[in-house]
Amino acid sequence: MPVSLSGLAAGLAALFRPIVRVLTPLCLAGVLLLSACSASASGLSGNYVDDTVAVADTLLGTIALSADDPERPAAEQQARALMNDYVARYRPRQAVNGLSSFTTMQTALNSLAGHYANYPNRPLPEALQARLKKELKSAESTVVRGS
Repeated sequence: MPVSLSGLAAGLAALFRPIVRVLTPLCLAGVLLLSACSASASGLSGNYVDDTVAVADTLLGTIALSADDPERPAAEQQARALMNDYVARYRPRQAVNGLSSFTTMQTALNSLAGHYANYPNRPLPEALQARLKKELKSAESTVVRGS
């Protein structure tokens, strides 16, 4: 008696359905665990002191770029992503949230993010640039000191 293709397909589907039901959640759990253990796409390490110094240095470099620098738009996009990742990582942490270094850093990040959101194609005004440099350097030196 010849076996029809539709009967064979139905048999294979019935055979693999329970296997797929078990493997799908296991694979999803594995992916979630592996992605949670890896470093973020922005390069933040999870160490508050190192990340604060790295973000401050990156932002100081970004705001130092001249208005006609061809790398400025890409640097600003990277800075926005880095600021979002930094705040998302450290704002919820109570041990970090109350530190003066975090408060100073958050003030600088909010100012810069506000400028990028409201004036995306304009260079930073001199006064804002000077204030950001002062706040970022202050946050950097405060976090290295330990507060």
